Amino acid sequence: MKKSGILHNELAQLIASLGHGDLLVIADAGLPVPQGVRCIDLAVTLGVPRFLDVLDAVTQEMAIETAFRAAEAGGIGQQIDARVAAEQVSHADFKTRTTRARAIVRTGEATPYANVGLMAGVVF
Repeated sequence: MKKSGILHNELAQLIASLGHGDLLVIADAGLPVPQGVRCIDLAVTLGVPRFLDVLDAVTQEMAIETAFRAAEAGGIGQQIDARVAAEQVSHADFKTRTTRARAIVRTGEATPYANVGLMAGVVF
């Protein structure tokens, strides 16, 4: 058994498989998942797990080159920006970009616009 880091098998495998330029989206419970895009559904109930808890865990294990979020995100957007320097795009553009994601990680978050796209970087 793993002692630390992400314990969720499917999510840990996905992060380990990401290459430079791959897109991973962490989403609230309501973001639509485009047809053909893998969904790793962590949602248990509304609010569990929290979006920021999942974002914090992922950023500890993933090399991130760039990030983007909806400009409409308000307070949650500021909290995202405190963790990753995220480009602001319209929510409509955000949803369009999700079609290119390797996967969307659905949380139980019920805060509107609690979504972020993370573009994988490299560690060298």
